[in-house]
Amino acid sequence: MSFALSKVFWTLAEPGDFLVLLLSLGVLLGWTRYWRRTGRRLVVLATLALLFIALSPVDMWLTLPLEDRFPAVTNPPAHVDGIIVLGGALRPNITKARGQPALTEAAERMTAFAGLVRRYPDAKLLFTGGNAALFPEPGQLTEADVARALFADLGLPVARIVFEDKSRNTYDNAVMSKAIMEPKPGETWLLVTSAFHMPRAVGCFRQSGWPVLPWPVDYQFAGNTESGWGFGFTRRLQRFGDALHEWLGLLAYRTMGRINAVFPGP
Repeated sequence: MSFALSKVFWTLAEPGDFLVLLLSLGVLLGWTRYWRRTGRRLVVLATLALLFIALSPVDMWLTLPLEDRFPAVTNPPAHVDGIIVLGGALRPNITKARGQPALTEAAERMTAFAGLVRRYPDAKLLFTGGNAALFPEPGQLTEADVARALFADLGLPVARIVFEDKSRNTYDNAVMSKAIMEPKPGETWLLVTSAFHMPRAVGCFRQSGWPVLPWPVDYQFAGNTESGWGFGFTRRLQRFGDALHEWLGLLAYRTMGRINAVFPGP
């Protein structure tokens, strides 16, 4: 599946938008003479699905296996040769419009990287992230552009950081980063990204021939101690969509040979 096809597919399959369209179609069909029964069924189906997402911990059921696949590092290595942080935590369009670095809810990727830079002052440093827009506008900022400004504001040694700005997805992150950094066998490289995204990210780097040490951040759940039941539609829908996107991404990447297992693990 090409980048363009994957973007179009997810635009149509994103759970919130899909269910709203399904509900709207059901309402419209309900006003017709011959499709009234079908319309009612669609309305009931969409309503039940929305209630299920709003009330049940389905978002947790999908997310926790992803987050727990690679445990958080509790015993950091004494020596690290390099640190990689994936994009996905920055908003280039808002940054350009407002004149200051804008971050997403995955901002922990950037703050964790900043902490690791100070922990390992001699490590090689890499940020990888271009522009994931389907049709980038001329002069549009990349995530690397925003990261450079953000890291400068944070007082990091920007001159030491390599910024890869052509990648548009996780597979590109791995392949293009390896071509730039040329890691040597036996080196220890940390990979920083959201915990739920780590399995696919590690799988891509492994497939490119670059073993990395996962450094997961940006957790959404405390763990199995949470019951997860209760009303909270907006947040649940967001987490459900993110987790579903990740599981579909794992299946698609395995089908395309971009990872060597459906669910890469330690």
